[in-house]
Amino acid sequence: MRLWGGHGRLRHQRLQTILTVAALATAVALPVVLLSVGGGVSQHELNDLENAGYQIVISAAGLHGVANAHALTDRILAIPSVTAASPVLSVAIDVFLGSGAAVPSLAEGVIPDQFTPTLGPTESGLFPAHLPLGDPTDELHYANGTYAGPANYSILVSSPFAQAYSLSVGQSVKLAPTANDSQAVAYNITGIFGVPLGTLGEVGAFALLLPLSDLQVMTGYAHGPGVPVPDAADTLEVAVTGAVATNPTALNQVRNEIAALVPYYGVSTLSQEAEQLQTAASVLTGFYLALSSVGLTVGLVFLALVMMRRVESDRRSIGVRRALGLPARSIVGRVLLQSVVVAGLGAVIGVVAGILLVEGLATWATGAVQEAAQLAIFVPLTLAELTGAVLVLSLLAGGSAARAALRLDLAEALR
Repeated sequence: MRLWGGHGRLRHQRLQTILTVAALATAVALPVVLLSVGGGVSQHELNDLENAGYQIVISAAGLHGVANAHALTDRILAIPSVTAASPVLSVAIDVFLGSGAAVPSLAEGVIPDQFTPTLGPTESGLFPAHLPLGDPTDELHYANGTYAGPANYSILVSSPFAQAYSLSVGQSVKLAPTANDSQAVAYNITGIFGVPLGTLGEVGAFALLLPLSDLQVMTGYAHGPGVPVPDAADTLEVAVTGAVATNPTALNQVRNEIAALVPYYGVSTLSQEAEQLQTAASVLTGFYLALSSVGLTVGLVFLALVMMRRVESDRRSIGVRRALGLPARSIVGRVLLQSVVVAGLGAVIGVVAGILLVEGLATWATGAVQEAAQLAIFVPLTLAELTGAVLVLSLLAGGSAARAALRLDLAEALR
């Protein structure tokens, strides 16, 4: 039997082989894309958890659901072993630059001296050691919940934002909760955070960092009548001493003490979140493999049918070999070799096609698709296992054809 035909019937066999290779390549490319992108995103999230400067997270249901953030921070800081408690409020606001239109931006309100200790080793290098946002405790403006103290009106601007609009320390911009200039308040730029200017060009987040109380007043989440969530925050990140951070039992004890203070909020450790993420990643991997198995099954069934058809078309040649006393293992080996060669070629092309597809999405796609593709990880062992699985299953497809070859009736085959 020949894999690549020349003329007539053999040309038809060549077409069958090409279609089989294409079917298997398509079936293999799908799990390559799913596993590399899904695994890369999961690994990125795990790395973020492992490199975080905090160990415990407090969250609440609803929009900006953590209430009384300043008072809660003081209560948590009173717990032994707690070194920092950083409430963070993230709100989309508009920035007015001169006479131009409003520029949407993400603003984060923090307590300066609590925010810095909760940064991981990667993030800490993006911010000044001491945030130049005025009162480091944010207590002066907060003024025991009255918000009657003096506001500092200082902000830090992300480097992509600063580069895109030629902003520098000392300049002034206006911030507003909506695209209404009449509600805007002037703030002074006292620092730049993020990568050095010129590294990313205009690619990156347009983000601002300002005191928590300032952002709460601006967006209507301070204390006062009709406020949906008074003194609001989205999360509260808690850092503990090194001895407790590396001791699961001691860390859970601190978590339980915090949970007793906020029984209606969610309190979790990063180790718990990492375990949940790993479990979710395993479930997704199983789903990806199950989804991919459909395409692989179709491709392998196609391979089995083509090999059966090949045996049927070469029945006379097989009959002659058997009549001449050629060992059965030689006939079987020939059929299995052709099946493995076709499957191996399809698997290799599929792996290459999957990698090229992901690289193409990482380069030319936009939005979340591009971001996810850029996080893709191609694990050589996983790709080798996938290719090996296709080769092993191809033996089953070739085995059915080899069995048919051995069961041919010699008298009928030689007629």
